Amino acid sequence: KTTTAFHFYKKLFKKYALQLIYCTCCQKMATKFTDLGLHEWLNKQCLEMGISKPTEIQVSCIPEILSGRDCIGSAKTGSGKTAAFALPIIQKLSEDPYGIFALILTPTRELAIQIADQFKALGKSIGLNDAVIIGGLDMVKQGMELSNQPHVVIATPGRLASHITSGTKFSLNKIKFLVLDEADRLLEKSFENDLEVIFDNIAKKRQTLLFSATITDAINHLKEVAHNPFCYEVKSEDDFATVTELDQRYLLIPSQVKDCYLVHLLQNFSEKSVIIFTQTCRSCQVISFMLRKVEFKCAGLHSVMSQRERLSSLGRFRSGHVKILVATDVASRGLDIPLVQLVINYNVPASPKDYVHRVGRTARAGRGGMSLTLLTQFDIDRLKAIETFIGLKMKEFETNEDDAVKLLKPISIIRREVEIRLNDANFGEKKKNNKRKLGLLNSNSKPKLFNKKKITDVVYPSEISNLKKKIQYKKKIQYKKKKKKIQYKKKNTKKKKYTPYNFSDLCW
Repeated sequence: KTTTAFHFYKKLFKKYALQLIYCTCCQKMATKFTDLGLHEWLNKQCLEMGISKPTEIQVSCIPEILSGRDCIGSAKTGSGKTAAFALPIIQKLSEDPYGIFALILTPTRELAIQIADQFKALGKSIGLNDAVIIGGLDMVKQGMELSNQPHVVIATPGRLASHITSGTKFSLNKIKFLVLDEADRLLEKSFENDLEVIFDNIAKKRQTLLFSATITDAINHLKEVAHNPFCYEVKSEDDFATVTELDQRYLLIPSQVKDCYLVHLLQNFSEKSVIIFTQTCRSCQVISFMLRKVEFKCAGLHSVMSQRERLSSLGRFRSGHVKILVATDVASRGLDIPLVQLVINYNVPASPKDYVHRVGRTARAGRGGMSLTLLTQFDIDRLKAIETFIGLKMKEFETNEDDAVKLLKPISIIRREVEIRLNDANFGEKKKNNKRKLGLLNSNSKPKLFNKKKITDVVYPSEISNLKKKIQYKKKIQYKKKKKKIQYKKKNTKKKKYTPYNFSDLCW
């Protein structure tokens, strides 16, 4: 005789066996977005944008997100991660439209603008309203946008936290989706305080989606702590961290001749679209000015620039008005510029994961591309670490040394002129002064007066006292708001402090 337990396990086996068969069949047979559970109008919208077939991560994640599961997705750069969360969010929004429906957090401003563009394009037929909340733009206008309750908010953590603490009239208590794009970067300590403010003010019952190109220890820990999320990580046959279409090479040169070799390379690749990555804002500015002096059409992109200048540079490069973009790691994450044919690493990145994000700007969506790293005698260990991480031995790039060395004298003179020009313009002084003021405010010690040539470089005690008063006033307002919240709460439960390694508070 069969027991009730037997019938129970039989049903359970059937259920999960069918799910397994469905998933494997979907991955092999899905040629349209409608096969993944998306509506026909979304499939047409994708075709209009030139997206004819879903990628691996889209095939795996879209059905799970539509079914209501939380998701942690990891795939190589250029694999369609944005559409993997944007499409199911737009479909769910069309079924029950209200604002604010979804919140997408990103580490950089440029990535937030790019994601907003994709949401606009995909949600055009349903009249999707979005708001981009990033630093460098007018807070009052952003506050008005938030008070109008847009369907989707795409934000950087710092600016969104500022709106929450400053008392902007908007609510995140009813959001259905929270997305952390480039989650490995967002879960770093630098974003911890801002995320704590945001997570204290958003709905507890929601779907949480994390997407990243690289898996960190924090994300691995979240997989263990989270309550049954769907975890997907693209693993190719060779399990490389970079795509096979990317030709990765290095050029070993002395550090003193790096600039003349860079100019020589750009002369050889004059017809190609190039991104040059540098380590610091100053280095980025120097190289962009230097290349303009040598009559290359180029644009710069770094954090010292205003938001308007950054968007202008990115727009000119995307439209093809300039062929060369000199940038810091601000441009290394998530930016989809389809026509980039060459990435040059002027400095070898300290982290292999940063290298993966940099070279991921080329060879996207199945296209070919090349990365070239300028390697000096001091960077050998870094190259070995990168090769170990990506599981690939890089080839040396061959070039004509005599032609490159001929440029040494004129390029050195131009570089010196540019350096003098930047020193005269006090490049980066505003940023340094702000950092110094913050350091003095945070420390309990008395302010130190530095021997500076210019009066503007000295931080006066009166200025420090004014800043302290402002901070104290802001803290009083925050304290009063917290007190009011506690009074209206029915249950007086203490909130757990968010840390990037405690995901039970963060999401599930």
